[in-house]
Amino acid sequence: MPSKCGNRSDGRPTRARRPVTQAERTAVAELHAQGLSRGAIARKLKRSADTVGRIAADQGLTWDRSRTAKAVAAKQEDNRARRARISAGLLDDAEWLRERMRAESIQVVSTPKGPSQVLLALPPARDTRDFMVAATSALKAHADLERIDSGSGADQAKSMLGQLGEALQLAADQINTTPGEG
Repeated sequence: MPSKCGNRSDGRPTRARRPVTQAERTAVAELHAQGLSRGAIARKLKRSADTVGRIAADQGLTWDRSRTAKAVAAKQEDNRARRARISAGLLDDAEWLRERMRAESIQVVSTPKGPSQVLLALPPARDTRDFMVAATSALKAHADLERIDSGSGADQAKSMLGQLGEALQLAADQINTTPGEG
């Protein structure tokens, strides 16, 4: 049951909403015309970006999102490059772990005279298993990263089908506009 003192269901108090004035509506339109971003207008008017967005939408105003789209594309490309570096590192890790599985190993053993180091031709079975588990994990992570950037091919298929559809439409148009015999 909601409290009568204006609390939300999680117990936090609600904020009283200040009505939007006509002066603010005018200011949003003017600042928008000057090229200010939604966030800049919000800061200037001491209103939330959501409120400014609603005022703008009511007036049919929109912002140019081309810079945002370019920034998103650049960030995606940066992330692809980062994933490629990490993926290559994971392959290196898996390779190194596999080499360790077959390398000599120094083990410390207890003797009556105290601890002693013993050189083994191969690591103990438990260590070999741990190396294999770690290498497998690195290879799976590498494969997952590769799958992210390889895509499913759905976009390529859509593009090809679109081109095929356009070509069929052109052919149909040419058949329909060819002078008939008669």
